[in-house]
Amino acid sequence: MPLLSYRRASAMLLSLALAPLWSLAATPKADVPGSKDHPILKRFSGSLLVGYAQQDWDQREFPDARGVAKDTNEFAHPISLEGKVTRLFYLAPLGKSPLEVFRNYQQALQAAGLKTTWTCENEAQGCVKAYFALDGYERAKGMRWAEGDLPGADAEYKGSSWNLEMALSFEQGRMLVGTVSNGASVLQLLLYTSAADNAHTGRAATYLEIVEPKAMPVGQVTVDAKALSQGLQAEGKIALYGLLFDTGKTEIKPESNAQLDQMVAALKAQPAVRVLIVGHTDNVGSIEANLALSQGRAQAVVAAMSQRGIAASRLQARGIANFAPLGSNASEAGRARNRRVEMVLQ
Repeated sequence: MPLLSYRRASAMLLSLALAPLWSLAATPKADVPGSKDHPILKRFSGSLLVGYAQQDWDQREFPDARGVAKDTNEFAHPISLEGKVTRLFYLAPLGKSPLEVFRNYQQALQAAGLKTTWTCENEAQGCVKAYFALDGYERAKGMRWAEGDLPGADAEYKGSSWNLEMALSFEQGRMLVGTVSNGASVLQLLLYTSAADNAHTGRAATYLEIVEPKAMPVGQVTVDAKALSQGLQAEGKIALYGLLFDTGKTEIKPESNAQLDQMVAALKAQPAVRVLIVGHTDNVGSIEANLALSQGRAQAVVAAMSQRGIAASRLQARGIANFAPLGSNASEAGRARNRRVEMVLQ
């Protein structure tokens, strides 16, 4: 039996064997506490937001324009995205078809300037494979859920119910992947709509995932004196992300004190060592402005170290703007790597 047919059959058997759950559970009556629609897209009218998660910075995988693979139930060429991640799971009102729900979301996104990367609307276009590639178990991790289940809606299944959590299916499944501009940011979006678990629930479910480009929060790990010394001896330099500045500013933020203390400790343990303090920026702004900014930040670090007991003769400040990037300035993650201060052996 082909892999796709086997998985479809397995999923159907699992659904029939383990569900329905014979209980008196009711459909959720309210949104997940503390949840809300994403600002770029309001919900289908009358829907409940029954699953919700938001990470300030995380990594997700979306398909590119090639969609799903030919021979496996996977995305053909998954693209890794990093940034602020919002995951939402909606339950449409009873009687609304997955097609009606999908078309409304599609039209709303197109009106907002959607640029479609890939979409499917039937099995021939890869929607069944997309359902398995979506991997509901992984996508549901860390989500908070509303109270309730999915009761049977037709006479044959009255009194039965199905688990609400990530109750997507390949029945009437449709996927849409694309980008939407939101001011200066370009948001990545994945939407999947299908029957909520199965046709007997009489409802449509929609999973929506939005990734907003955002630099990873830095300065959360301090390089200690021992690691500093080892890095200088092994590589002749070491990049420090625990030295923090406000955008466009040269004043060192108080959160930098722990990193400064470790830099001073490393130099006090090696009194013969002399170093350059080199400031780096990303490519945002003019070369002239970034040269001045990187030089000002390097000088601020030298001044702070001198105040902590390191002789000025052992320190030199240099700013080289964005002339020595560590990552691509085309992405937020790359620009975050490039904004740094380095200690370099003289």
